[in-house]
Amino acid sequence: MARRAKSNQPYNIMVVGQGGRLQYEAIIFAASLRAHSPGFEGRLLVAEPQPGTQWQGDPRIRGDETREVLDRLGAEIIPFEATHFGDAYPYGNKIEALFALPEGEPFVFFDTDTLVTGEVASVPFDFDRPTASLRREGTWPKLELYGPGYGAIWKSLYDMFDLDFESALDPVFPDEYWQRYPYFNAGFFFYKCPHAFGEKFLEYALAIRDTPPPELIVQELDPWLDQVALPLVIHALGGGKHTLPPGLLDGDVTCHYRVLPLLYAREADRVVEVLEEVTAPNWIKKVLKKYDPMKRMIYQGRGHKVRDLFDRDNLPRREQAIRNTIKRNGFWMR
Repeated sequence: MARRAKSNQPYNIMVVGQGGRLQYEAIIFAASLRAHSPGFEGRLLVAEPQPGTQWQGDPRIRGDETREVLDRLGAEIIPFEATHFGDAYPYGNKIEALFALPEGEPFVFFDTDTLVTGEVASVPFDFDRPTASLRREGTWPKLELYGPGYGAIWKSLYDMFDLDFESALDPVFPDEYWQRYPYFNAGFFFYKCPHAFGEKFLEYALAIRDTPPPELIVQELDPWLDQVALPLVIHALGGGKHTLPPGLLDGDVTCHYRVLPLLYAREADRVVEVLEEVTAPNWIKKVLKKYDPMKRMIYQGRGHKVRDLFDRDNLPRREQAIRNTIKRNGFWMR
């Protein structure tokens, strides 16, 4: 059972705001946070990658309109440098951006494709015991015929960093079932210090990328590298799988929707209502309409055409089947 968070403990929220889709998602995140979490008293920090050798182009937020809307929503844009990932692995932004946050101040990271639907201040974060999102499928590792199983693959990673593997297992699930092993979605995570978390995250991710154990020889690490390293970081810092009460993040308080077609296809009516409510003001709408998928999905009704394709009480078990149905009907956008 998760312990209650320390009372009156302030913390910051971070998302990454890169030019393109993420900058518009950051607006929706900020608008939903302000609308549905009046109790959150910390700073909302939008980490912006800066041009450098790791980027072929300029990764910064494009246009002053987005900056103006984020400022009006009380978000602070903070720059960070990508020295290890950049274009080659943009998911590494969430690792390198941690070093731009104030050292020693608790933080919660969210992917920008997250909608706040409830009071974030009600979530009892225990910043000494980090965790991450459990809304995931068994996307990694992919087992090969005659290759190592889940246990051997994950154990090789824990051994690589001298971590106790057995204590990371979930005994509720049987051997060689993917949920027995410590796999998270990186849609959110938190800790008491972003620099301490970032140092461990960067160390592990680079080591796995550059010198993977033999058990990973046939495993793809793009785009999974951050999610392969994340459970090791959480374990090393004293966290685990169940340090938050269920049903809050990825539940009543937030929704990690991934892309708008998936939101309309599978999420509850409440999520759709919040999305359309927070994107309705004209000063927000005029900026979001510059991004074609949002213009078509939210403002021109394509999202509801997607929604009509599915029965939320009888959805396909696999996300890929949902995606395929949307694509087959010509409604996929991201």
